[in-house]
Amino acid sequence: MAVGTGEQAPAFDLGGTWPDRVRLSDFLGRTNLLLVFHPFAFTPVCNEEALDLQENLDEFRRSDTEVVLVACEPTATRQAWKEQLGLEFVVASDFWPHGAAAKAYGVFDEQTGAAHRGTFLIDRTGVVVWALVSEGDARRDELTSGSLEALGADRR
Repeated sequence: MAVGTGEQAPAFDLGGTWPDRVRLSDFLGRTNLLLVFHPFAFTPVCNEEALDLQENLDEFRRSDTEVVLVACEPTATRQAWKEQLGLEFVVASDFWPHGAAAKAYGVFDEQTGAAHRGTFLIDRTGVVVWALVSEGDARRDELTSGSLEALGADRR
């Protein structure tokens, strides 16, 4: 069962730009966090979603929200994908222990070893204030619009 609205966000410790780590505690008390799980880099739907987040990055930042995009892939794969797409937000690895964060958030697919498409908007206190989880290959059309609406962002 995925983490839901009103619940405390589980702590996580992810690979970032080597050797840096990305942790929930990095954001607590400082900024909101949009934690976005997706299955695989270098795939059409994941590329579209990542580019949608990039296109709306200024709106997230105006709403004091950082974006972290997560998949259960090695750090090197994540960084190569980030560079290829020109992403300016954190792209993190949940590779080892394999899928630990995805499991904690209830979005790990045991059959594929990848994350389902799970999106969690976490406020500065660590509470999930909006969540969207979808299984399968369909694009999350509400990924940006729903999270920005939950933030009360002024879409310019």
